[in-house]
Amino acid sequence: MNAPLVGEADARPLVNATRFRQGHAADWERLEQIVNRIEKRSIRSLSNDDLLALPGLYRTTLSSLSVARDTSLDRALVTYLERLSTRAYFQIYGVQTPVWRQLAGFFARDWPQAVRDLWRETLFCVLLTGGAALLAYFLVRADPSLFYSMIPQGLADGRDPSATADFLRNTLYQKQEDWLATFAAFLFTHNSQIAIFAFALGFAFGVPTVLLILYNGLTLGAFFAVFASKGLGLNVLGWLMIHGTTEIFAICIAGAAGLRIGLAIAFPGTASRMDAAVRAGRLAATAVGGTVIMLAVAGLLEGIGRQTVNADGLRMLIGGAVLLGWLAYFYALPSARQARGD
Repeated sequence: MNAPLVGEADARPLVNATRFRQGHAADWERLEQIVNRIEKRSIRSLSNDDLLALPGLYRTTLSSLSVARDTSLDRALVTYLERLSTRAYFQIYGVQTPVWRQLAGFFARDWPQAVRDLWRETLFCVLLTGGAALLAYFLVRADPSLFYSMIPQGLADGRDPSATADFLRNTLYQKQEDWLATFAAFLFTHNSQIAIFAFALGFAFGVPTVLLILYNGLTLGAFFAVFASKGLGLNVLGWLMIHGTTEIFAICIAGAAGLRIGLAIAFPGTASRMDAAVRAGRLAATAVGGTVIMLAVAGLLEGIGRQTVNADGLRMLIGGAVLLGWLAYFYALPSARQARGD
């Protein structure tokens, strides 16, 4: 049997790297210049000649990439052609949407729809928060010492069962600007952390998320019990409502997003766990992205509205109106658009 000739076992064609570069470098460079111009400005900045040449240059570069891979040309050239082809692909086939239009689409369609899709999980978090608040209220009213096992000292800041009614009343209406700003910042950070962790820990089958929502409800109920025991129940309700309706709703949405991820991992159905988690993650991330706006609104209501509005009824009215606004934005307005076929 005759021995195979050198190169006979490798059916790939031999290509001279230097000649290959010389023959195609001009096309690559022109394509790169066009892509750079689109990325820095827009596709409208291209001349008619460049616009007509773009698809052909893209196909030529793909062909060059295929040859470079098949003939084992140097890795640097293959990497360069891969990156150039990828950039060109996104400029040709990608959706070129201005940032302002993307933001408009997020607030007009994507965010409300994501929250609507999470309505079951959101309702669960709302009921869990309310149930935990009622439980803490009755427990602290029956045994005030339990307050200290539910509320961190930094969050209580003296508003505990040992406080007098006058002290508690002053915390609801006082005008000490510096103290109020500091405390408002503390509460905003505290509640933002709860919302973020409620979402981020959802991957652990939703268990940490449920515990965080439960803890938040216990905190609310314990605080309310302290004030109610001094005859300040309606007063603290107005103090909480002006910002709390937005803040608690945001936390519940973040918790719902975390639960959706946890349930997708625990019960993926016919899909793989990874696919189910990715699908749920996209929806959850969209919903949570908007809660940053809600927490910012709550911070403004807490740091400005609550400190300048001292009438309990007006505080409740503002908090209730803002809550109705969120409910209409997330649920009523999308339903109306769907009914019109928009």
